[in-house]
Amino acid sequence: MPSGDIRRSRGRNYEAERQGCRPEGAPIEFGDYHPLKPIMVTDSKTRRGTRKGSTSSSSSSSSSSAPPDPLSSMLDGTDPLSMFAATSAGQPPAVPHSSSTGDLGRRRREKEEEAVGPDFEPWAMKRGEILARFTTTEKLSINLCMGSEKGKALGPGSSAVSEKVRTRLEELDDLEEGSQKELLNLSQQDYANRIEELNQSLKEAWASDQKVKALKIVIQCSKLLSDTAVIQFYPSKFVLITDILDTFGRLVYDRIWSMCSDPRPLPESFTVEDVNDTAKETCLNWFFKIASIRELLPRLYVEAAILKCNRFLSRTGIQETLPRLTAMIRGIGDPLVAAYARAYLCRVGVEVAPHLKDSLNRNFFDLLSAFRQIGGESVQNQLVVQRVEVPEYLTLYSPAINWILQCIAYRAPEVLLTEMMDRCKTMANNALLLNSIMRAFRPEFVAARATDFIGMIKDCDESGFPKHLLFGSLGRSLACADPPESERLTILNEAWKVITKVRSPQDYIGCAEVWVEFTCRHFTKREVNTVLADIIKHLTPDRAFEDAYAQLQSVIGRILTYFHDFSVLFSMERFLPFLDMFQKDSVRVEVCKSIMEVFIKHQLELTRDPVILNAMLHICKTMHDSVNALTLEDEKRSLALLIVGFLRTVSFGRDFEQQLSFCVEARAAFCNLEPVLVQLVHTVNTLAMETRRVMQGSHSRKTAAFVRACAAYSFITIPSLGSIFTRLHLYLLSGQVALANQCLSQSDAFLKAAVSLLPEVPHSISVEGKLRSSEGFLLDFINNFLATLLVVPDHPEHGVLYLVRGLLNMVQDYTWEENSDAKVRVYIGALPLLAAMSQEAFLYSIPKVDSNETLYGGDPKFLSEINKLSETLIGQILDHLKALARDEQSARRQSALAFSLFAVLLAHGDLRNNKLSQLAVNLWNLSHKQGLCDTRLSVRTLEHVKHQAQRPDMAHLAEAVQRLTLQTRT
Repeated sequence: MPSGDIRRSRGRNYEAERQGCRPEGAPIEFGDYHPLKPIMVTDSKTRRGTRKGSTSSSSSSSSSSAPPDPLSSMLDGTDPLSMFAATSAGQPPAVPHSSSTGDLGRRRREKEEEAVGPDFEPWAMKRGEILARFTTTEKLSINLCMGSEKGKALGPGSSAVSEKVRTRLEELDDLEEGSQKELLNLSQQDYANRIEELNQSLKEAWASDQKVKALKIVIQCSKLLSDTAVIQFYPSKFVLITDILDTFGRLVYDRIWSMCSDPRPLPESFTVEDVNDTAKETCLNWFFKIASIRELLPRLYVEAAILKCNRFLSRTGIQETLPRLTAMIRGIGDPLVAAYARAYLCRVGVEVAPHLKDSLNRNFFDLLSAFRQIGGESVQNQLVVQRVEVPEYLTLYSPAINWILQCIAYRAPEVLLTEMMDRCKTMANNALLLNSIMRAFRPEFVAARATDFIGMIKDCDESGFPKHLLFGSLGRSLACADPPESERLTILNEAWKVITKVRSPQDYIGCAEVWVEFTCRHFTKREVNTVLADIIKHLTPDRAFEDAYAQLQSVIGRILTYFHDFSVLFSMERFLPFLDMFQKDSVRVEVCKSIMEVFIKHQLELTRDPVILNAMLHICKTMHDSVNALTLEDEKRSLALLIVGFLRTVSFGRDFEQQLSFCVEARAAFCNLEPVLVQLVHTVNTLAMETRRVMQGSHSRKTAAFVRACAAYSFITIPSLGSIFTRLHLYLLSGQVALANQCLSQSDAFLKAAVSLLPEVPHSISVEGKLRSSEGFLLDFINNFLATLLVVPDHPEHGVLYLVRGLLNMVQDYTWEENSDAKVRVYIGALPLLAAMSQEAFLYSIPKVDSNETLYGGDPKFLSEINKLSETLIGQILDHLKALARDEQSARRQSALAFSLFAVLLAHGDLRNNKLSQLAVNLWNLSHKQGLCDTRLSVRTLEHVKHQAQRPDMAHLAEAVQRLTLQTRT
C-alpha cells in the first residue's frame, strides 16, 4: 500500500526488528580489573622527622594481598572510628591501654557477673513478680528516726584519727536518740514512692559527702524490716528496702575501690596485699561503725550489704563472715523476718562467693528448724489479729525459700535433690518445702522422680498448703523435661484426679493451664479433648471464664504449640466450644488471630478439608465481625492479611465450581475488608484462566459458562471496593481475563466500566497516610489500558475504535490539575497504539480472538479513521505546545513534550511523508531551542537516527539527520 496518502505510520516488521535489537557478544579484556575484585588502597602518610614536603608510603598493599577487614580489627580491641579520627588529626591510632581504670572496671564487673552463669535466674527477674503478687489494700506506715543535726562530719582539715572516730561514734549514738518521724495511712503505692525517695536521698547524701547521713538512712530503712504489722505486704517491703541496701553496698565498695586506684588501679583479681593502707583504714572504719549499731536486725542487714568489702581486708574475710552472720540470724524471733534475712544473706553471698555452698546449706537447714515456730503461740496470735489464714501465711515464705533453694540447687549434683527429698520426708512432707524443692532443682531431675514426688504430694497435709499448687509446680517441671515414658499416663491420671476436684475456678485453671502442656506434649487429641471438656465443665458455671481469659489464652497457646495438623485439631469435639468461652470481643479476636498465625505458618499444603474450612471460616468470620467504625486501619489491615493467608490455602483442585462457590460464600462473609475482596477477585480470575488451561477446548460450552460466571462474580464484587484505583486495575485485569477466555461481551463490559470510572478519579489520593497527586497513577493506568486495546476487537454495533475514542473523550473531559501536561502525555501515549493498529500484523495477539487486524484486514477506511484520529491528537498536542510558548515559565515543559512527540514520530511515523518529516525536525529544534533538553539523551538519539539512516529501508532519514542540530543554552 503506498505511503503518504492513507498510512501516516510506517510499516513495521516486528520480527526483523526484534532480531536486529539483539545485543552482539563482544570480547572484553578486563586485564587486572574486575568489578568484584577487592579494591587495594595505598595509604601514604607524612613521616615525622622528614623534611617538609617530602612524603613516603607508610603502608601499602599489593594487588595480591587481601584488603584489611574492618571487622577483624575489633578482635584486638581497636576501634576503627577512633583510629580514623586519630589518623585524620595526624596522630597514630590509639590502642586502648590494658591498665586503664574504665576498662578494668568494666572487666571487673563482667567477671563478677560471670561468677554465676546466664542459666542462673537473677534476683532482678524475681523482683517484679514479688511486687505484683504480694499486695495489700490496708494502710501502711513508715517510722523513721533520722537523728538531730548536731553531729556534722569534720572538714578535710581534721587530721586526728581518734577524734574522727569519736565524732562518728557520737553521730551514731545521736542516731538512736534523734527526732522521730512517722508517716501514717500510706497506700501501697505511697509506701513504694516514699521508699524510692529515701533511695534518692541516700544517693544525694553520698554524692554530697554526707556519709554518716547515708548510713543513717540505711539503718532506719533496715529497721522497717522488723515490722510485720501488714504481714501480707512483707515480701514486697523486703524487695523495696533491700534495693536501698544494695545501693549502699555498691556505693561503699566503689568508694574503697577508687581509693585503691592511685597511683595505679587494682588488678582484676586483686589480693589484700594490693590494697593500700588508706583504703584498708576506710574499710575498717565502715565495719566499726556498723558493729556499733545496737539493734540486731539493722546491724545484720547493713553488714551483709557491704559483705563484699571484706576482700579489701582479708583473704578469708567473706568465708569467715558468712557463718557469723548466719548464726546471728538465729537471734531473730519472728520466723518470717528471719527467713527473709537469710534470703538476703544468701543473695549477697551467692554474688560475692558463689563457691561457698556451706553457708547456703546452713541457712537453709536453720530455716527448716525455724518452721516449728509457725505453730507457736506468738505466730498464731499474730495471724488471728491480722485475720490471715495459715495457707496464706505460708505462701509469704515462698520467695525467700525459693531463692535460697535456687542458690543451693544451682549446678548442684542430682544426689542433692535426693537428700532434700529425704529431709522433706523427715518433716512429714512439708508442702511449702516440697513446693520450693520442685521449683528450684533442674526440671530433668524432678521429671526423673515425678512418681516419687506424686507420692510425697499425696502424703502432704493439705490444710497448710493446697495440693493443687504442688501439682502446679510439678507440672511446670514436666513441661520442660520428660518423665519416663512408662510413667506418663499414671502421672497424668494422678495429677488430674487432684486438679479436677479443685473447687475454686481460679485455682483450678491456674493448675490445669500448666498440665495442658504436659498432655499435649505426650498424648493424643483424645486426652487433650478430655482436658478441654473438664476445663469447660469447671469454668462455665457462673461465667467463671470471664475472670480467667489470660489462663484460657495460655491454654490455646500451648495447644497450638504442639498441634499443627488442623484437621486433627478441629476434629476435637470440645475445641470450638472451648473457643466459645471467649465472650469478650477483644480477647476473642486475639485468640482467633493467634490461631490464624499458626495456621498460616504451618499449613504449607493446599487444603479442601471440610472440617478445616468450616472451622477456619468461623474463626475468620469472628475476626471480620469485630470490625466497626472505630477500628484502626492498621488493625483492619492486620485482620485482612490473616484472612487472605487462609484464602490462599484453599483449593478444590479441578472442582472449579466448588471453588467458585467457596469464593461466593467468602465474599458474603468478609464484605467489610477490602483487601479480602481484592484477593477473592484475583482468585476468581486465576480460576477462570486455570479452567481454560485445564479444559483445553473440551466441554467448551460448560467451560464458557463457568468463565462467564467468574466474570459475573468479579463484575458484582469490584464496585463494592472503596479504592478507585483498585477498582480500575481490577476492571482492566478482569477484562483481560475475559478476553483471554474469548468472552468478548464480558471483556467489553469490564473495559467500558473502567472508562466510565475515569471521571471519578480524584486529584489526590492517600498513600501510606500521606496525600499525593493522583496524576502519576492515572497515567500509568491509562498507558496499561491503551496497551490492552490493541488486541480488543471493535464491537460491531459501536463503530470503529469506539473504546479508544471513548477513552480519549474521557481524557478530554477530565478536569486535570492546573498547569498540568498529563492530558497531552496521554495523547502522545495514544499515538503508538494507533500506529500499531495500522500494521498488517499486530505486535501481539490473543489465541482464538480475532483482533482488528483480522476484522478489518487493512481496510482503507479503517486506516483512514486511524489517520484522522492521529491528526486530531497531533493537532491537540501542537496547540498545547503553542500555548506553553506564551509562558516563559513553561519552557522546560514545552521542551520535554516536544522531544517526547519527536521520539514517537521517529519510532512510529512514516518520515518519508514530507509533512511528518518537517514536523519531526521542528519538534527537535523546539525541544533544543533554549538548551533545556537532556544533552546525553539528545546525543544518543541523534546517533541512533544516524545509525538507522544507514539501513536501506530507512535511507530517507539521511536528509532529516542533516537538519537535526544540537543547541545549547547561551
